[in-house]
Amino acid sequence: MNMPHDRESTLSVLVRTLPYVRLFRGKTFVVKLGGSTTRDSAAVRAVVEQLGILVSFGIRVVVVHGGGPQATALAERLGVESRFVDGRRVTSPAMLNAVILAIRGKVNTEILAECRRAHLPALGLSGVDAAILRAEVRPPVVRQDGGESATVDYGEVGDLTSVDRDALERLLAAGFTPVLAPLAADDGGRVLNVNADTVASAVAVALGAEKLVFLTDTPGILENAKDPCSLVSYVDLPGLAALETRGALRGGMLPKVNAARAALAGGVPRVHVVGHASPGSLLAEVFTNEGAGTLIVQDRAEILPAELAQGTAPA
Repeated sequence: MNMPHDRESTLSVLVRTLPYVRLFRGKTFVVKLGGSTTRDSAAVRAVVEQLGILVSFGIRVVVVHGGGPQATALAERLGVESRFVDGRRVTSPAMLNAVILAIRGKVNTEILAECRRAHLPALGLSGVDAAILRAEVRPPVVRQDGGESATVDYGEVGDLTSVDRDALERLLAAGFTPVLAPLAADDGGRVLNVNADTVASAVAVALGAEKLVFLTDTPGILENAKDPCSLVSYVDLPGLAALETRGALRGGMLPKVNAARAALAGGVPRVHVVGHASPGSLLAEVFTNEGAGTLIVQDRAEILPAELAQGTAPA
């Protein structure tokens, strides 16, 4: 009896997926949702459904989310100016209030609502809760701008000093998916805005995560920021340096690349940059050799032959 084509295709997918399920069961993934992802309720729903599948396969997931566009929109309504330097937000006290309201309030709650819909037991937190994230105020930074030195005061922005691994581990062991907003506090209780990419990287290192995944509004890292077809399928640290030298990494991609470097240096084996717009992109990146975005490793020798055959490296 001939097997129907759709059934044959389904079984083929299951057979190809099973080795990955066995490999990643019991492992930890940290998934960072960019602010552009969280602006669209349909995109959040699609991502949460994929997270639910990961969890159902026995993968422990921690979600870190941004919410920059929402904070900027709220600040505009409140008459607060938004300013960015090298892709990072300068945070005045008034801007901090907008960030707290938008990210910890609106965005975090909306993600949790989609988790509820998907029957995914999630718990919303910020780094201030249980002192999960500790930070210090970032001192003024001297940077070169057009051959001249300029001092930038980022305001109410924090640099992470520690992540409470045990608190997150207890939540994961209890079957929860933590959904973490990138706010922290110093030892004096001063609330600070922390870059979400940096938070995701630090959490991945602290938990010994198997993967750190950045979901973005681009398909991944691009050779040409204006050409979505110039996707770099895999890259190592020297390749990243070459892309940066050529000016291919700009704006919001720079913090992600720096966070990826920090994660790899901290022992996370693989970092992925994946576009959220393509249906099933997160699952495709995790469970197929072909992937759907950009795989970042320390050294090209770590990439499997099958992945090399399917992908495109930077020129």
